[in-house]
Amino acid sequence: MSDRKFNVAVVGATGAVGETLLSILAERDLPLGQVHALASERSAGSTVSFGNRELIVEDLAQFDFSQVDIGLFSPGASVSKEYAPKAAAAGCVVIDNTSQFRYHPEIPLVVPEVNPDAVGDYERHGIIANPNCSTIQMLVALKPLHDAVGVERVNVATYQAVSGTGKDAIEELAHQTASLLNGRPVECKVYPKQIAFNALPHIDVFQDNGYTKEEMKMVWETRKIMGDDSIQMNPTAVRIPVFYGHSEALHIETREKLTVERARELLAAAPGIEVLDRHEDGGYPTAVTESSGTDAVYVGRIREDISHPRGLDMWVVADNVRKGAALNTIQIAEVLIRDYL
Repeated sequence: MSDRKFNVAVVGATGAVGETLLSILAERDLPLGQVHALASERSAGSTVSFGNRELIVEDLAQFDFSQVDIGLFSPGASVSKEYAPKAAAAGCVVIDNTSQFRYHPEIPLVVPEVNPDAVGDYERHGIIANPNCSTIQMLVALKPLHDAVGVERVNVATYQAVSGTGKDAIEELAHQTASLLNGRPVECKVYPKQIAFNALPHIDVFQDNGYTKEEMKMVWETRKIMGDDSIQMNPTAVRIPVFYGHSEALHIETREKLTVERARELLAAAPGIEVLDRHEDGGYPTAVTESSGTDAVYVGRIREDISHPRGLDMWVVADNVRKGAALNTIQIAEVLIRDYL
């Protein structure tokens, strides 16, 4: 890599993921030139934090993307649909965190610990897609096992934080919790049912097959990222009253038998994973105590499935806003800068 500096635009800079993108950009050692914070016209002129300084938010609609080399997009799918192709046409490589481009057959969908070579396919459209948060942490954990013995089928139940929905959902959980603790009725505006002290087996819209779109994202994205359409997925996605950090119970059927000891070794040696797997009280990771605010995917409760001869069970947690969105986006940018720009 040369001494070149790269100008970067963060699109959707005032949202939860945008703020985290700016925070992580300030922490990591990227060769940055100018950093631009972009949002809608109503946010233009406000400020956002970038390390120890403030950036003035610029109007996305008026921005000239020929000024920047890389665009980190997290503004919502409809906004990305309009502006990402415009940015790419201006010579800016877009890394998009929305769902807009994930299923386009010619746009790479990347988890750097899993398929970093796919980044090179950005040249077709100038866009790289960032997967869904629940898919990212699951595949970071599955990749070393798949490489070793092959993953045939996965049953996964997710326990997803409200930050996956956005700032309004974070506020709704906080307000509902405060109301209930003070004997007041709750208001449900973001979710169809009370989220505080509850679990909702419903994320995104229902599909014709009875699964939700969030569940089907895990099916589609797993096959695309792993490059293996034979992997069978059976997901159930659940929203729970946690602010940050998704948890997943994975029940894996492998093509060859894998012992717990070997699985633990493979996971401990894999990039981006922290294994916390002790058979004692608290000897496992949780969203709040381990993953929230950190970069790793944590794996625990590793055990052989007593109901299947080639079954393995694991508990996987990660910060959905960091690793599940902002950090993965920036890791893609790091691969792009190191190997392709």
